[in-house]
Order: sequence, then structure tokens, then C-alpha cells
Amino acid sequence: MLLARWVLVVPVKDARRGKTRLAEVLDPAARAALVRAMALDTVEAVLACARVARVVVVTADTEVAAAAGRLPRVRVLPEPDAAADDVPGGWAALDRAVSAGAAAARAEAPTAPVGVLLGDLPGLDPAELDAALALADAHPRAVLPDAEGAGTTLLTVGPGEHLVPRFGGGSAAAHRALGYTAIDLPAASTLRNDVDLPADLAGLVERGVGGRTGVLLRRLGPPS
Repeated sequence: MLLARWVLVVPVKDARRGKTRLAEVLDPAARAALVRAMALDTVEAVLACARVARVVVVTADTEVAAAAGRLPRVRVLPEPDAAADDVPGGWAALDRAVSAGAAAARAEAPTAPVGVLLGDLPGLDPAELDAALALADAHPRAVLPDAEGAGTTLLTVGPGEHLVPRFGGGSAAAHRALGYTAIDLPAASTLRNDVDLPADLAGLVERGVGGRTGVLLRRLGPPS
């Protein structure tokens, strides 16, 4: 029987500030609803993965925090306060949230491997996450690039390894430069297809994604 060992961190930005690149097809209220739906669908898929023991959600969004906190095996942490030198729209806040979640995961389970999975992977197949974690188990540090190969959707460290995040533009290369080994899944994998652009949203509609995200997209209608 497979032992659930991993603790995964899922950072979720305040939904009111998320997915601004979808502004041409969604109004602010719809974008906020989408961020929340995708995040909760992602967390539930992670919980369904056989290798995952616990999930740490780091968020400033009160609705996500409340809903995630009702799920089993989930710990919710507040997003760390902004720093004085933060650049508006920058990635430092995400790295701080990831680091806070990884520290909490280590405190709870010092000998467990820890992963970070971004919260915009609706329709995530738990079996694909399971396959990625199996590959990551072979490396002290591992990174899974997004479908385009530039971004990062999954970042992992084994027991005793310190997780150092470098999210942002070109994060896959930045993580490889820090010693993370790239692991490979097909580009079509649900684990590699995050949602940032209108084309990504259209892809969700074409796939007929389910869960909260699917219900919301059907209510909103086709992206215009």
C-alpha cells in the first residue's frame, strides 16, 4: 500500500488582485470568482492524490481561507505581510507565501518531502500529480515547468532540503539554476496547464473542465 508522505503548499493570491491578464474577457467580479473556484478545485485534486498526506494553503483571501479550512487534512496560513520594497504586481509576495508555507510544512512533518503547487490548475488529474511526485522522489530538488516550458507549476524538495522559490518570469530556468532537476510530463498534462491568459481560459472551456470552475464557466458563457 502506498504511503501518503508528501506535504504540498498551495499559495493563493487575494482573488480581488488575481488573474489581471484575463481582464479583457472577464470583469473584476468574475475574475475573483474564477480565482477562488480554481484554487479550491486544485486543493481538492491535491487531496485526492495518493502520495499527499497534507496540504498547506497560504492565502490572504478570506473566502478561500474559509472554504479550504473546511476541507480535511488542510492547514490554512495567512499570507505574510507585504514588504516595504515590494514592486506592485511583482513576484516577491508569492515567494514569501511559498516560503512561509514550506516552513510550516517542515515544522509539521520534518521528514516529509515538500512540494509547492500553484493554485490555478483546475481540472488537475490526481493521477498526474501522483506521477510527478513519483518522479520528484528521485531528486533532492525538482521542478516541473508549465506547458510552455518557461514557468513553474510544481516545485519539490526532499527531506532535509531547504525550499528556495524563484517564481516569476522564466521561473523554470531560475529554479534549474538553483539546482532543481526538471522532471517531465506530457505538455498536455493537466499539471502543466495553468491559467493566466484568455487562451488558457478558452482551453478550459474546450476541455469541459468540471468542479467549481466548470460550473462558473458555464454560468459565465464563452469567453468573448
